Amino acid sequence: MSLIGELLPHERVQFAHNSERQFAKLLDFYGVEWQYEPITFVLERDGKGNPSLAFAPDFYLPAYDLFIEITTLRQKLVTKKNRKIRRLQQLHPEIKIRILYQRDYVNLLAKYGLEPPGNLASHGNLEIASETHSSLLELGIVDRADV
Repeated sequence: MSLIGELLPHERVQFAHNSERQFAKLLDFYGVEWQYEPITFVLERDGKGNPSLAFAPDFYLPAYDLFIEITTLRQKLVTKKNRKIRRLQQLHPEIKIRILYQRDYVNLLAKYGLEPPGNLASHGNLEIASETHSSLLELGIVDRADV
């Protein structure tokens, strides 16, 4: 809660996964406006014109006109998600989307103290990856002094 008793944006949304809640909390902390799963893109239709494959990115950042997808899933499921993102980019090349993989996400949690280190140990190497910093710089969440 904020100091005046008002719920923060991440406290008003029912997230599908804890990773999404934690990412929203980080965006709230830095004052980055976000929307949670605001749109579902139809990627394929069946013979009758009904959607047969769709994709709803986790976040949209209006100030950056950027979608963010967080994936902390098993590799088999990550491959499916990557395929959907490639299809989205084929159909809508004007749409900007970034994917945060498990290693990037864990690095964010470690760097910003969103999870106790003991909870992160099972995720492997906690070294901060340069691509994570690049993503955060591009989003405007951190500045060069934080890197």
